[in-house]
Amino acid sequence: MRILISADMEGATGVTCPDDVLPGGPGWERMRPLFTDEVNAAVEGLHRGGAREVVVNDAHWSMRNLMPERFEWPVTVISGRHKDLSMIEGVRDADAVVFLGYHAGAGLEGVLAHTYLANTITGVWLDGVRASEGRLNAAVAAEFGVPVIMVTGDDKTIEDAHGYAPKAVGIAVKDCISRYAAACRTPKWAVRAIRKGAAEAVALAGRREAVVEPHRIEVEFDAEHLAAAVTVIPGVERCGERRVGFELPTMYEAIRCFKAVTTIASAAMEEQYG
Repeated sequence: MRILISADMEGATGVTCPDDVLPGGPGWERMRPLFTDEVNAAVEGLHRGGAREVVVNDAHWSMRNLMPERFEWPVTVISGRHKDLSMIEGVRDADAVVFLGYHAGAGLEGVLAHTYLANTITGVWLDGVRASEGRLNAAVAAEFGVPVIMVTGDDKTIEDAHGYAPKAVGIAVKDCISRYAAACRTPKWAVRAIRKGAAEAVALAGRREAVVEPHRIEVEFDAEHLAAAVTVIPGVERCGERRVGFELPTMYEAIRCFKAVTTIASAAMEEQYG
């Protein structure tokens, strides 16, 4: 089995505020080892469960957050930005995927909840269902026949995962109190739980029948001018004052269009007024 770990940072234990995950800051530097240790625990668990090969895709912000020197088990780390499949680069060649350090979606309750952009987006819907990054990425994985076998993050993340990967092992390393507060498990507890969960999750790995079908994504912003800005993309149309939508034949095309929407929206924001 070749298993991919898509590693985001907001869902790691101890992470509760923007400074914890913004590259270059003291909070980020403090949390990088804890984040890396959780990933290392998943790598160890997957190997102990029978995985032949483990690949980790650094999926947070600059996608250069993990500390490879801390890894103790065989693993390939995909580091850096501008990847074809972004957060789940490497899924094409995987037999299963783990979503580690994930979080709830934009507009929902959860620690640092968002979908791709840290703010500005107030909601994303995939085929009419409110979508987190987990739901979007799971749909991409399904198109390649790859199941999600484990999800870690706060308790709201695990609740969300029940909707798109009901059989996956769920490990809550903290409980949401507010967007910027959580009751966090200790790093040692998180490492043990993730290691054990990953070893169990390997039993769920194995290619499935690929699910290739059209998908519609709608994105709602907190300002009208952002909805107007992204309609420069062919096929992206207004479907409300602050909402746009588009439909494409495959999830691969849809997620790439979604990335273009978020990139243009981000460029259209002013520092103070949004």
